[in-house]
Amino acid sequence: MATTNPMTDPTPALEQHAGSLLVVLPELPADRLRGLLTQLTTSLPAEHLLIAVPGEPAAEAFPGIRFVAFQAVLPSWTLTASEFMNAQQLAQRNGARGILLLGAEADSLTPMGVHSLLTAVDSGTADLVVPRYDLQPRAGLLNSSILYPLNRALFANRVRYPLSIDLGMSLRMGDRLSAVAQRFVSANQGNATIWAVSEASVAGLTISEADVGTRQIPQPADPDLNSILPQVTGSLFSDIEAKAAFWQRARVSAPARRLSPAALSSTTDAAAEVASLLQGFRLAYTNLQEIWGIVLPPNTMLGLKRLSLVDGPAFRMPENLWARIVFDFLIAYRLRTLNRGHLLGALIPLYLGWVASHVNAIAAGEIPERHVESHAAAFEAEKPYLLARWRWPDRFNP
Repeated sequence: MATTNPMTDPTPALEQHAGSLLVVLPELPADRLRGLLTQLTTSLPAEHLLIAVPGEPAAEAFPGIRFVAFQAVLPSWTLTASEFMNAQQLAQRNGARGILLLGAEADSLTPMGVHSLLTAVDSGTADLVVPRYDLQPRAGLLNSSILYPLNRALFANRVRYPLSIDLGMSLRMGDRLSAVAQRFVSANQGNATIWAVSEASVAGLTISEADVGTRQIPQPADPDLNSILPQVTGSLFSDIEAKAAFWQRARVSAPARRLSPAALSSTTDAAAEVASLLQGFRLAYTNLQEIWGIVLPPNTMLGLKRLSLVDGPAFRMPENLWARIVFDFLIAYRLRTLNRGHLLGALIPLYLGWVASHVNAIAAGEIPERHVESHAAAFEAEKPYLLARWRWPDRFNP
């Protein structure tokens, strides 16, 4: 193993590692690191790889592996601004030809998943490689209900997980993300979220997805939905606001992927789960009508009134209603109609209503991905509504 320290090694790192593919790993115990390195070197010869790990691994434990060390950042459940900056600086310093950035718990990727990501980045055919995970039907629902549909409708791409914990990047993609990250780091916001997919779309860079199968998705330190939804949705809304000049131009997303016949989730606890979700939705309908009425037009409020009277398996959130709700909250966020924290908090019970509808749909036999795709298509269809409200917000006064 060769471990280099760019501050003391007399040989320029650029000469030592030029042409290598930089793989940036999270901090892992030695046994788990060994397993992940085995998967990486099975997919690509070790001499073609340069492994970046926090700290200094024991040299004798990993013969044949070339390492560079970097200062670890606090572990996060998403990739952060600091991590993008670190990765690009390491790539430039070592003359790497591309970057694979693997997030927390990366060793839970299957060998097929590691191979798929590594070979996609190594091929150099895309500037941004985003994994497509195989999650349980009731996992990643914030992504399925808001992040993916908004990304598809506004940035005209069908990347299923736009807030991924793993990413592959070309050097020019890394340059762009590092420049964005620098602004956050300079403002002492190193843990800020960077929306890589929308950055690539705006820059006209190529994006591809890599099927990676299952993965253990790291959880936030505070897994409370009351914290997660405002944090993630607020970050995405801010990014959309900053890129308004781009997404207001007409675009058509790529053709849909063929849906695999995914296994249906167990329905044994669906009734109890839906009952709990609808309890939160109805309680909010009683207590938040005044706030919702500031954000949502009368037709939407009427739709919510009708939904509040539906119970159990019959509860379904209409696709166009959900799309317009999210769009209206995006508009209110932009206009600061309410305190942004209060605004995003008021979105939570509406999200619970969408989740109840999703659970009911798959319990009734609908393929989970088909249900998600139909909602995402509704966001595309309702984009003219968003454009009209964005450009002429004074036309609507609830």
